[in-house]
Amino acid sequence: MTARRLLILLVNTDPGRVEELGAPFYYAAIAAAMDFEVDVVCTAAAGRLMVKGVAERLVLKPGDPKTALDWIREAHDQGARFWACPANLDLIGHTSDDLIAECSGLMGAAAVINDVMEGECRVLTF
Repeated sequence: MTARRLLILLVNTDPGRVEELGAPFYYAAIAAAMDFEVDVVCTAAAGRLMVKGVAERLVLKPGDPKTALDWIREAHDQGARFWACPANLDLIGHTSDDLIAECSGLMGAAAVINDVMEGECRVLTF
C-alpha cells in the first residue's frame, strides 16, 4: 500500500541561513497540492519559524519581497499543517500563545516517534 501521508521534520534548518528555508516549504506545498496529507514539524532552530514575527522578517531571496511566512502560507493554503514542538518552544522561551496563525498547534516527540514507527507515512528531514 502506498503511504498517503508525508511528515516533514525541520530539525537541521536554521532560520539564520535563509537559503535553507525555501525547499521544505516548497516540498510541503507540492505534496499537499498532490493531495497527500502533509505535516511539517518545526523544532530546534527551525522552531522559531512558528513564532509570530520571525518568519515574516526573513526574505529568502534578495530583491524578492516574498518572506518565509509567505512560503509557509502557500504550503498552508495547499493543505499542509504546521506544528511546533512543545519542548523546543519552552527552550526558546515561548508558549503556544506566541504561534503564528498557520501553526496548527503542538506536536511533541512522542507523537512524532509514534507516527514514524507505526504510521503509514513517509518522512523527509531538512
